[in-house]
Amino acid sequence: MEGFKNVRAYVEGQGVITTDIEIENGRITRIGKSEKSGLTCEIGGILLPGFIDQHVHGAGGADAMDATESALQTISSKLAEEGTTAFLATTMTQSKKNISAALGAVAEVRAKGVFSGAEILGVHLEGPFISLKHVGAQPIEYVAEPDAAVFDEYMKLSGNSIRMVTLAPEVKGGIELISHLKNRGVAASVGHTDATYADVVCAVKAGAGNVTHTYNAQKGLHHREIGVVGAAMLLDELNCELICDLIHVSAPAVKLVIKNKPRDKVTLITDAMRAKGLPDGLSELGGQQVFVRNGEARLKDGTLAGSVLRMNVAVKNLVEKVGVNYTDAVDFATANPAKNLHVYNERGSIAVGKRADFTVLDESFNVLLTVVNGKTVYKKC
Repeated sequence: MEGFKNVRAYVEGQGVITTDIEIENGRITRIGKSEKSGLTCEIGGILLPGFIDQHVHGAGGADAMDATESALQTISSKLAEEGTTAFLATTMTQSKKNISAALGAVAEVRAKGVFSGAEILGVHLEGPFISLKHVGAQPIEYVAEPDAAVFDEYMKLSGNSIRMVTLAPEVKGGIELISHLKNRGVAASVGHTDATYADVVCAVKAGAGNVTHTYNAQKGLHHREIGVVGAAMLLDELNCELICDLIHVSAPAVKLVIKNKPRDKVTLITDAMRAKGLPDGLSELGGQQVFVRNGEARLKDGTLAGSVLRMNVAVKNLVEKVGVNYTDAVDFATANPAKNLHVYNERGSIAVGKRADFTVLDESFNVLLTVVNGKTVYKKC
Protein backbone atom coordinates (compact mmCIF):
# COMPACT_ATOMS: atom_id res chain seq x y z
CA MET A 1 0.00 0.00 0.00
CA GLU A 2 1.30 3.44 -0.97
CA GLY A 3 -1.20 5.50 1.00
CA PHE A 4 -4.56 7.26 0.87
CA LYS A 5 -5.90 10.07 -1.28
CA ASN A 6 -8.43 12.65 -0.11
CA VAL A 7 -9.48 10.72 3.01
CA ARG A 8 -11.03 11.81 6.27
CA ALA A 9 -8.46 10.90 8.88
CA TYR A 10 -7.91 11.50 12.58
CA VAL A 11 -4.44 13.05 12.47
CA GLU A 12 -2.38 13.72 15.59
CA GLY A 13 -2.59 17.37 16.59
CA GLN A 14 -5.13 18.24 13.89
CA GLY A 15 -8.24 16.22 14.67
CA VAL A 16 -10.38 14.74 11.89
CA ILE A 17 -9.35 16.38 8.61
CA THR A 18 -9.49 15.59 4.89
CA THR A 19 -5.99 14.93 3.62
CA ASP A 20 -3.61 12.67 1.68
CA ILE A 21 -1.35 10.22 3.48
CA GLU A 22 1.75 8.70 1.90
CA ILE A 23 3.24 5.40 3.11
CA GLU A 24 6.63 3.89 2.39
CA ASN A 25 8.10 0.71 3.86
CA GLY A 26 5.32 0.49 6.42
CA ARG A 27 5.80 4.07 7.67
CA ILE A 28 3.85 7.28 7.26
CA THR A 29 6.10 9.57 5.21
CA ARG A 30 3.78 12.47 4.42
CA ILE A 31 0.46 13.93 5.55
CA GLY A 32 -0.86 16.62 3.22
CA LYS A 33 -1.50 17.25 -0.45
CA SER A 34 0.27 14.62 -2.54
CA GLU A 35 0.99 14.27 -6.24
CA LYS A 36 1.94 10.62 -5.80
CA SER A 37 0.01 8.15 -7.94
CA GLY A 38 -1.32 4.85 -6.68
CA LEU A 39 -2.91 6.19 -3.50
CA THR A 40 -6.13 4.51 -2.31
CA CYS A 41 -9.29 6.59 -2.73
CA GLU A 42 -12.84 6.31 -1.43
CA ILE A 43 -12.32 4.32 1.76
CA GLY A 44 -15.91 5.00 2.83
CA GLY A 45 -15.25 5.93 6.45
CA ILE A 46 -12.85 7.65 8.82
CA LEU A 47 -9.21 6.56 8.87
CA LEU A 48 -8.10 6.05 12.49
CA PRO A 49 -4.97 4.79 14.22
CA GLY A 50 -5.15 1.03 14.71
CA PHE A 51 -6.59 -0.07 18.04
CA ILE A 52 -4.26 -1.54 20.68
CA ASP A 53 -5.68 -4.11 23.10
CA GLN A 54 -3.42 -4.55 26.13
CA HIS A 55 -5.68 -7.14 27.75
CA VAL A 56 -7.19 -9.88 25.58
CA HIS A 57 -7.11 -13.63 26.13
CA GLY A 58 -8.58 -14.99 22.94
CA ALA A 59 -11.02 -14.93 20.04
CA GLY A 60 -12.37 -17.15 17.30
CA GLY A 61 -12.22 -20.29 19.41
CA ALA A 62 -8.55 -19.77 20.35
CA ASP A 63 -6.88 -18.69 23.60
CA ALA A 64 -3.34 -17.59 24.40
CA MET A 65 -3.21 -20.43 26.94
CA ASP A 66 -3.62 -22.95 24.11
CA ALA A 67 0.12 -22.42 23.69
CA THR A 68 0.22 -22.96 19.93
CA GLU A 69 1.18 -20.84 16.96
CA SER A 70 -2.14 -21.70 15.35
CA ALA A 71 -4.11 -20.32 18.30
CA LEU A 72 -2.10 -17.10 18.42
CA GLN A 73 -2.48 -16.56 14.68
CA THR A 74 -6.23 -17.15 14.95
CA ILE A 75 -6.46 -14.48 17.64
CA SER A 76 -4.29 -12.17 15.53
CA SER A 77 -6.57 -12.59 12.52
CA LYS A 78 -9.82 -12.18 14.44
CA LEU A 79 -8.65 -9.05 16.25
CA ALA A 80 -7.83 -7.41 12.92
CA GLU A 81 -11.51 -7.77 12.00
CA GLU A 82 -12.40 -5.37 14.84
CA GLY A 83 -9.76 -2.80 13.95
CA THR A 84 -7.07 -3.95 16.38
CA THR A 85 -3.56 -3.77 14.96
CA ALA A 86 -1.54 -4.72 18.07
CA PHE A 87 -2.24 -6.61 21.30
CA LEU A 88 -0.80 -8.25 24.36
CA ALA A 89 -1.46 -11.99 24.43
CA THR A 90 -2.92 -12.32 27.92
CA THR A 91 -2.32 -15.39 30.05
CA MET A 92 -4.18 -16.37 33.20
CA THR A 93 -3.65 -18.02 36.56
CA GLN A 94 -2.72 -21.60 35.73
CA SER A 95 -0.07 -24.20 36.51
CA LYS A 96 3.52 -23.16 36.01
CA LYS A 97 3.77 -25.74 33.23
CA ASN A 98 0.82 -24.30 31.31
CA ILE A 99 1.90 -20.68 31.75
CA SER A 100 5.40 -21.60 30.61
CA ALA A 101 4.06 -23.30 27.49
CA ALA A 102 1.94 -20.26 26.62
CA LEU A 103 4.91 -17.94 27.03
CA GLY A 104 7.08 -20.18 24.90
CA ALA A 105 4.53 -20.11 22.10
CA VAL A 106 4.44 -16.31 22.12
CA ALA A 107 8.24 -16.20 22.02
CA GLU A 108 8.31 -18.48 18.96
CA VAL A 109 5.68 -16.52 17.05
CA ARG A 110 7.27 -13.17 17.82
CA ALA A 111 10.69 -14.48 16.80
CA LYS A 112 9.29 -15.35 13.36
CA GLY A 113 7.78 -11.88 13.11
CA VAL A 114 4.92 -12.94 10.85
CA PHE A 115 1.33 -12.28 11.95
CA SER A 116 -1.94 -13.11 10.22
CA GLY A 117 -3.50 -9.85 11.41
CA ALA A 118 -2.78 -7.80 14.52
CA GLU A 119 0.80 -7.85 15.77
CA ILE A 120 1.59 -9.47 19.12
CA LEU A 121 3.39 -6.74 21.06
CA GLY A 122 4.12 -9.12 23.92
CA VAL A 123 2.47 -10.70 26.94
CA HIS A 124 0.17 -9.48 29.68
CA LEU A 125 0.76 -11.91 32.54
CA GLU A 126 -2.56 -11.83 34.40
CA GLY A 127 -1.81 -13.87 37.49
CA PRO A 128 -0.86 -16.15 39.09
CA PHE A 129 0.30 -13.52 41.63
CA ILE A 130 -3.20 -12.47 42.74
CA SER A 131 -5.46 -12.44 45.80
CA LEU A 132 -7.44 -15.50 46.84
CA LYS A 133 -10.28 -13.12 47.72
CA HIS A 134 -10.70 -11.76 44.19
CA VAL A 135 -9.90 -14.55 41.76
CA GLY A 136 -12.84 -13.77 39.49
CA ALA A 137 -12.81 -16.45 36.80
CA GLN A 138 -9.20 -17.43 37.52
CA PRO A 139 -8.74 -21.00 38.86
CA ILE A 140 -8.10 -20.55 42.58
CA GLU A 141 -5.97 -23.67 42.93
CA TYR A 142 -3.17 -22.09 40.88
CA VAL A 143 -2.95 -18.76 42.72
CA ALA A 144 0.65 -18.15 43.85
CA GLU A 145 2.48 -15.57 45.96
CA PRO A 146 4.39 -12.89 44.02
CA ASP A 147 7.91 -14.08 43.34
CA ALA A 148 10.57 -12.16 41.40
CA ALA A 149 12.57 -15.32 40.68
CA VAL A 150 9.54 -17.04 39.15
CA PHE A 151 8.78 -13.92 37.12
CA ASP A 152 12.33 -13.93 35.77
CA GLU A 153 11.87 -17.54 34.66
CA TYR A 154 8.68 -16.54 32.87
CA MET A 155 10.36 -13.53 31.29
CA LYS A 156 13.13 -15.69 29.86
CA LEU A 157 10.65 -18.23 28.48
CA SER A 158 8.68 -15.43 26.82
CA GLY A 159 11.71 -14.20 24.93
CA ASN A 160 11.73 -11.10 27.15
CA SER A 161 8.30 -10.14 25.85
CA ILE A 162 6.27 -9.73 29.07
CA ARG A 163 5.16 -6.09 29.04
CA MET A 164 2.59 -6.10 31.84
CA VAL A 165 1.90 -8.12 34.98
CA THR A 166 -1.37 -8.07 36.93
CA LEU A 167 -0.79 -8.73 40.64
CA ALA A 168 -2.17 -8.09 44.11
CA PRO A 169 0.20 -5.68 45.90
CA GLU A 170 -1.09 -6.51 49.39
CA VAL A 171 -0.06 -10.17 49.11
CA LYS A 172 3.32 -11.09 50.61
CA GLY A 173 6.03 -10.25 48.07
CA GLY A 174 3.76 -7.99 46.02
CA ILE A 175 5.50 -4.67 46.58
CA GLU A 176 8.89 -6.30 46.07
CA LEU A 177 7.75 -7.74 42.75
CA ILE A 178 6.42 -4.34 41.65
CA SER A 179 9.84 -2.79 42.31
CA HIS A 180 11.47 -5.62 40.40
CA LEU A 181 9.12 -5.11 37.44
CA LYS A 182 9.89 -1.39 37.39
CA ASN A 183 13.60 -2.16 37.26
CA ARG A 184 13.00 -4.48 34.31
CA GLY A 185 10.84 -2.00 32.43
CA VAL A 186 7.64 -4.01 32.83
CA ALA A 187 4.31 -2.37 33.67
CA ALA A 188 2.89 -3.46 37.04
CA SER A 189 -0.91 -3.51 37.14
CA VAL A 190 -2.99 -3.63 40.32
CA GLY A 191 -5.68 -6.26 39.84
CA HIS A 192 -7.49 -9.27 41.26
CA THR A 193 -6.75 -7.69 44.60
CA ASP A 194 -8.15 -6.88 48.03
CA ALA A 195 -5.75 -3.97 48.45
CA THR A 196 -6.69 -0.99 50.59
CA TYR A 197 -6.12 2.58 49.46
CA ALA A 198 -2.91 2.63 51.51
CA ASP A 199 -1.74 -0.58 49.79
CA VAL A 200 -2.31 0.99 46.38
CA VAL A 201 -0.41 4.12 47.38
CA CYS A 202 2.53 1.89 48.34
CA ALA A 203 2.21 0.06 45.03
CA VAL A 204 2.32 3.31 43.08
CA LYS A 205 5.39 4.46 45.01
CA ALA A 206 7.03 1.14 44.13
CA GLY A 207 6.25 1.61 40.44
CA ALA A 208 2.71 0.37 39.68
CA GLY A 209 1.00 2.43 36.98
CA ASN A 210 -2.05 0.50 35.83
CA VAL A 211 -5.31 -0.88 37.21
CA THR A 212 -6.60 -4.10 35.66
CA HIS A 213 -10.25 -3.97 34.46
CA THR A 214 -11.22 -1.19 36.87
CA TYR A 215 -14.11 -2.10 39.23
CA ASN A 216 -13.89 -5.82 38.46
CA ALA A 217 -12.18 -8.33 40.80
CA GLN A 218 -10.95 -5.71 43.28
CA LYS A 219 -11.90 -3.99 46.53
CA GLY A 220 -14.67 -1.51 45.81
CA LEU A 221 -15.18 2.05 47.02
CA HIS A 222 -16.53 2.64 50.52
CA HIS A 223 -16.70 6.01 52.26
CA ARG A 224 -14.43 4.87 55.08
CA GLU A 225 -12.07 2.79 52.92
CA ILE A 226 -11.97 3.80 49.26
CA GLY A 227 -10.10 0.65 48.27
CA VAL A 228 -8.72 -0.04 44.80
CA VAL A 229 -11.58 1.63 42.95
CA GLY A 230 -11.24 4.84 44.93
CA ALA A 231 -7.47 4.81 44.54
CA ALA A 232 -7.83 4.25 40.79
CA MET A 233 -9.89 7.42 40.46
CA LEU A 234 -7.92 9.51 42.97
CA LEU A 235 -4.33 8.76 41.95
CA ASP A 236 -3.44 10.45 38.66
CA GLU A 237 -0.44 8.15 38.20
CA LEU A 238 -2.71 5.18 37.57
CA ASN A 239 -4.02 4.27 34.13
CA CYS A 240 -7.48 2.69 34.35
CA GLU A 241 -8.48 -0.21 32.11
CA LEU A 242 -12.19 -0.38 31.30
CA ILE A 243 -14.21 -3.20 29.72
CA CYS A 244 -16.84 -1.07 28.01
CA ASP A 245 -19.35 -3.78 27.13
CA LEU A 246 -21.71 -2.15 29.69
CA ILE A 247 -22.02 -5.58 31.32
CA HIS A 248 -18.84 -5.59 33.37
CA VAL A 249 -19.24 -1.88 34.11
CA SER A 250 -22.37 0.29 33.85
CA ALA A 251 -22.46 3.49 31.82
CA PRO A 252 -22.57 5.74 34.94
CA ALA A 253 -19.59 3.87 36.39
CA VAL A 254 -17.67 4.42 33.15
CA LYS A 255 -18.56 8.13 33.28
CA LEU A 256 -17.35 8.34 36.87
CA VAL A 257 -13.90 7.03 35.99
CA ILE A 258 -13.54 9.24 32.94
CA LYS A 259 -14.63 12.33 34.89
CA ASN A 260 -12.01 11.66 37.55
CA LYS A 261 -9.02 10.71 35.41
CA PRO A 262 -6.56 12.71 33.32
CA ARG A 263 -7.53 12.38 29.65
CA ASP A 264 -4.58 10.08 28.88
CA LYS A 265 -5.17 7.70 31.81
CA VAL A 266 -8.19 5.71 30.57
CA THR A 267 -7.64 2.67 28.35
CA LEU A 268 -10.24 0.50 26.67
CA ILE A 269 -9.64 -3.24 26.81
CA THR A 270 -11.79 -6.16 25.72
CA ASP A 271 -10.58 -8.85 28.16
CA ALA A 272 -12.12 -11.13 25.57
CA MET A 273 -11.92 -14.92 25.74
CA ARG A 274 -12.01 -17.61 23.06
CA ALA A 275 -15.77 -17.35 22.48
CA LYS A 276 -15.47 -13.89 20.92
CA GLY A 277 -16.68 -14.04 17.35
CA LEU A 278 -18.47 -17.37 17.84
CA PRO A 279 -22.20 -18.11 18.27
CA ASP A 280 -23.67 -18.29 21.78
CA GLY A 281 -23.15 -21.57 23.57
CA LEU A 282 -20.69 -23.52 25.69
CA SER A 283 -17.07 -22.40 25.80
CA GLU A 284 -14.02 -22.78 28.07
CA LEU A 285 -11.64 -20.67 30.14
CA GLY A 286 -8.74 -22.14 32.10
CA GLY A 287 -10.34 -25.58 32.16
CA GLN A 288 -13.65 -24.17 33.38
CA GLN A 289 -16.93 -24.30 31.49
CA VAL A 290 -18.15 -20.90 30.28
CA PHE A 291 -21.70 -20.23 29.14
CA VAL A 292 -22.07 -17.47 26.54
CA ARG A 293 -25.46 -15.89 26.03
CA ASN A 294 -26.57 -12.49 24.76
CA GLY A 295 -23.07 -11.07 24.84
CA GLU A 296 -22.27 -12.31 28.36
CA ALA A 297 -19.70 -14.98 29.22
CA ARG A 298 -20.19 -16.53 32.66
CA LEU A 299 -19.05 -19.50 34.71
CA LYS A 300 -21.66 -21.93 35.99
CA ASP A 301 -21.93 -19.96 39.25
CA GLY A 302 -22.66 -16.74 37.34
CA THR A 303 -19.19 -15.19 37.64
CA LEU A 304 -18.27 -13.11 34.61
CA ALA A 305 -15.56 -14.94 32.68
CA GLY A 306 -14.00 -12.29 30.50
CA SER A 307 -16.00 -10.89 27.62
CA VAL A 308 -16.86 -11.37 23.96
CA LEU A 309 -16.47 -7.63 23.34
CA ARG A 310 -15.03 -6.28 20.09
CA MET A 311 -12.88 -3.15 20.35
CA ASN A 312 -14.86 -1.22 17.73
CA VAL A 313 -18.00 -1.94 19.76
CA ALA A 314 -16.28 -0.68 22.92
CA VAL A 315 -15.55 2.60 21.14
CA LYS A 316 -19.13 2.73 19.85
CA ASN A 317 -20.51 2.18 23.35
CA LEU A 318 -18.39 5.00 24.73
CA VAL A 319 -19.65 7.43 22.10
CA GLU A 320 -23.30 6.40 21.77
CA LYS A 321 -24.16 5.16 25.28
CA VAL A 322 -21.73 6.96 27.56
CA GLY A 323 -21.55 10.26 25.69
CA VAL A 324 -17.79 10.48 25.22
CA ASN A 325 -16.41 12.69 22.43
CA TYR A 326 -15.56 10.63 19.31
CA THR A 327 -11.85 11.41 19.21
CA ASP A 328 -11.48 10.93 22.97
CA ALA A 329 -13.08 7.50 22.65
CA VAL A 330 -10.64 6.64 19.86
CA ASP A 331 -7.71 7.85 21.98
CA PHE A 332 -8.78 5.50 24.77
CA ALA A 333 -8.24 2.59 22.36
CA THR A 334 -5.14 3.91 20.58
CA ALA A 335 -2.98 6.69 22.02
CA ASN A 336 -3.55 5.81 25.68
CA PRO A 337 -2.57 2.12 25.53
CA ALA A 338 0.39 3.11 23.33
CA LYS A 339 1.55 5.59 25.99
CA ASN A 340 0.87 3.08 28.77
CA LEU A 341 3.03 0.48 27.02
CA HIS A 342 5.71 3.01 26.04
CA VAL A 343 5.26 2.53 22.29
CA TYR A 344 3.67 5.90 21.47
CA ASN A 345 6.73 6.92 19.46
CA GLU A 346 5.75 4.16 17.02
CA ARG A 347 2.01 3.60 17.39
CA GLY A 348 -1.24 5.03 18.70
CA SER A 349 -1.72 8.01 16.39
CA ILE A 350 -1.44 9.05 12.76
CA ALA A 351 1.73 11.13 12.41
CA VAL A 352 4.70 11.32 10.06
CA GLY A 353 7.34 8.76 11.00
CA LYS A 354 5.00 6.40 12.80
CA ARG A 355 3.99 2.93 11.67
CA ALA A 356 1.24 2.71 9.09
CA ASP A 357 -1.22 0.95 11.42
CA PHE A 358 -4.78 1.97 10.64
CA THR A 359 -8.40 1.01 10.87
CA VAL A 360 -11.31 2.50 8.95
CA LEU A 361 -14.71 2.79 10.65
CA ASP A 362 -17.97 3.70 8.95
CA GLU A 363 -20.59 5.92 10.59
CA SER A 364 -22.00 2.89 12.44
CA PHE A 365 -18.56 1.95 13.82
CA ASN A 366 -18.28 -1.08 11.54
CA VAL A 367 -14.71 -1.94 10.53
CA LEU A 368 -14.17 -1.54 6.79
CA LEU A 369 -10.40 -1.92 6.61
CA THR A 370 -7.45 -2.76 8.85
CA VAL A 371 -3.84 -2.05 7.88
CA VAL A 372 -0.80 -3.28 9.82
CA ASN A 373 2.64 -1.94 8.94
CA GLY A 374 1.33 -0.69 5.60
CA LYS A 375 -0.26 -4.01 4.63
CA THR A 376 -3.99 -4.68 4.43
CA VAL A 377 -4.83 -7.52 6.84
CA TYR A 378 -8.62 -7.17 6.78
CA LYS A 379 -11.09 -5.71 4.30
CA LYS A 380 -14.84 -5.94 4.65
CA CYS A 381 -16.37 -7.56 1.60
